[in-house]
Amino acid sequence: MVLTWKSMIPCCYKVDDEFVRSKKQVKKQSSFQRLSLLDFDDPSSPLSADGLSNSFIGSSLINFTFTQLREVTHHFSSANFLGEGGFGPVYKGFVDDKLRPGLKPQVVAVKVLDTDGLQGHKEWLTEIIFLGQLRHPHLVKLIGYCWEDDNRLLVYEFLPRGSLENQLFGKFSITLSWSTRMKIALGAAKGLAFLHEGEKPVIYRDFKASNILINSDYTAKLSDFGLAKDGPAGDDTHVSTRIMGTHGYAAPEYIMTGHLTTMSDVYSFGVVLLEMLTGKRSLDKKRREGETNLVEWLRPYLRDPKKIARVMDRRLEGEYPIKGAQTAALVAYKCLSHYPKPRPSMDDVVKILETLQEESNNTDTAISDPMITMTSNSDFSSGSEKNGEKEDAATPERNGRNRKEKYLNGKNQGYGWRQRINRQRMVASYSDTALYRRH
Repeated sequence: MVLTWKSMIPCCYKVDDEFVRSKKQVKKQSSFQRLSLLDFDDPSSPLSADGLSNSFIGSSLINFTFTQLREVTHHFSSANFLGEGGFGPVYKGFVDDKLRPGLKPQVVAVKVLDTDGLQGHKEWLTEIIFLGQLRHPHLVKLIGYCWEDDNRLLVYEFLPRGSLENQLFGKFSITLSWSTRMKIALGAAKGLAFLHEGEKPVIYRDFKASNILINSDYTAKLSDFGLAKDGPAGDDTHVSTRIMGTHGYAAPEYIMTGHLTTMSDVYSFGVVLLEMLTGKRSLDKKRREGETNLVEWLRPYLRDPKKIARVMDRRLEGEYPIKGAQTAALVAYKCLSHYPKPRPSMDDVVKILETLQEESNNTDTAISDPMITMTSNSDFSSGSEKNGEKEDAATPERNGRNRKEKYLNGKNQGYGWRQRINRQRMVASYSDTALYRRH
């Protein structure tokens, strides 16, 4: 029996729309009616600080005073400084029942709105509206907020490993193993799938490595919902909005038209998955001409099994399952489609990544069928199948000789041998994270 790529990763092929719709299983977020941003956009009844604290959303959060948050961060000490984004600086703090009766003792992250920054009160309120209602293991937990005079602060659970961006590109970061990368990718995918499949879908709009936070056990959680939008309602196919997002992650159709859909998030996920596979930033002006944009440079390689080894992060030193790498590359390829329709849903992506995580420790195990059948116009087999080459599994010794011959002949496809061809070190540099804005 010849294995084809579509038999290995059927969830990533979508040609027959009617068939796909019949297979889609919508998961409800919960039984309650979530309030949307539109519920707070009525100018005749502006929301006040007291109104927020007395609302359904505010009742699930702690309304801190500015003095309290200044104390828990030691007056926003530089020693407690964690980082800074478009919203403003973030500080580490500690809260307990001495601050508020019944409050669980815990380390927190306090985000302070920079009034001169790229975001403002609307983004601050958006974060509260979404994270004040949505609860999921792969969404960061919002504990409370502060709305006092001109001060706007948010208080989150603290995730000790910081962002995925720091884990992948930080100066002193350790190399993430293949299984850890797949665990993080799966967690982030589950977070997006949860947002997309609710009764009122949420479009995240700013999915990127710096917005994925990592817990001590490498559980991924989505953070920073300031740019999130409610998905299209009724018969609408998209949401029209001004273009905001991070350069290098935003979907091409969104940049060109301002039309926002859940498929815009799927494209952004593909960019992050490609970063995880390659260990390279989505944009890096220090790379050679033609290689600055990671997607434009490497997307053509992702569907060719013979070229996957060129794509993979050399820091992995070949320690990844070949079939798993090929499948993950195809997931990224489909997510990065230039057009939204061929992209898979995040639910489909989750099913594939769950299989990859289960088999991440078996370096030569083929990816099992996720039991979903889809048709495709493009049926392409792996290079070894097309050439009639088969791996001889008769004895471990013979397998070892075969692999060594592949390596010596420059045909290594990730069988655990170290990559020694073109060992050119990548210079890590921060990409341009300025927001797109169209007024």
